[in-house]
Amino acid sequence: MLHPATVHFAIVLPLVASVFGVIYLFTKTESMAKISTRATVIAALAMIGVWYTGYQAGPLIYSYLSEAGKHELLEHKALGLYLAIAMGVIALLRVFGCKTKKFGIEALAIILLVAATATTFLQGKHGGEIVYEHGQPFEMQQLKEYLTNSDELEMADDVEGAVNMVKKKITAISETTSAKIQNLKTVEKDGDED
Repeated sequence: MLHPATVHFAIVLPLVASVFGVIYLFTKTESMAKISTRATVIAALAMIGVWYTGYQAGPLIYSYLSEAGKHELLEHKALGLYLAIAMGVIALLRVFGCKTKKFGIEALAIILLVAATATTFLQGKHGGEIVYEHGQPFEMQQLKEYLTNSDELEMADDVEGAVNMVKKKITAISETTSAKIQNLKTVEKDGDED
């Protein structure tokens, strides 16, 4: 899954573009207008790319989440789409304002960019909650449930026997999780070929 590796770009790049944009609002120099516009376009492209990787990753993890996590994932997906669209529109406004040298349009785009950047931080918070609170990462949640609810562990003769049972369970969970993810990828790939 590329989403966890790429998501940090969608958080940092809008922030960088916002900083350059605010600097431009105070300096009003042509060079800063160009720098901040380019930074905004790059941030928009990153946001669109990250939305796409999230769109691909969502189905792979959906079944591993709690009910609350599933609900939050759907909200995360929707907000990601809205942010990708908003950043695209903001980038177009910045390019148009920079090319036509209309400061009012550029200022509006920068204000919208700052708002989108703040929303991006909220989106990042929700993404972290999906992984660490609702998924906890997924294999660890399954192991925790096993340790909490296992009758066979209570019947183990000694500590070594219990440790061996836990090791076997860890291996089984790891293999099952990998197999489920691979199976989902295969099903998705087969669906794309049809």
